Amino acid sequence: MAEIIQLREFLAARQRARRQLSEQQSLVQAVTILRENLAAAAELLKDAPAAEQPGLLDAVERLTAMIRYGMRMLGQPGGADAPIADTSRD
Repeated sequence: MAEIIQLREFLAARQRARRQLSEQQSLVQAVTILRENLAAAAELLKDAPAAEQPGLLDAVERLTAMIRYGMRMLGQPGGADAPIADTSRD
């Protein structure tokens, strides 16, 4: 009976580990997409008319906050003062 319980615990731990890995991979993908969107918004902001700049700045701020939150969830440095790396591919 103890062997069956140990086997169940082992299988449950294995499933949790797989689920955590999948969640981490999804979060990495989400942060990557957010960074790409941030780069696009920054690019638009460069040449945007004055009337469009406030909305784009708001988008940049929101994207930056979401990236930092995602980085913290991944256990990476990403505090309020951490720079956001440039992910543009010129």
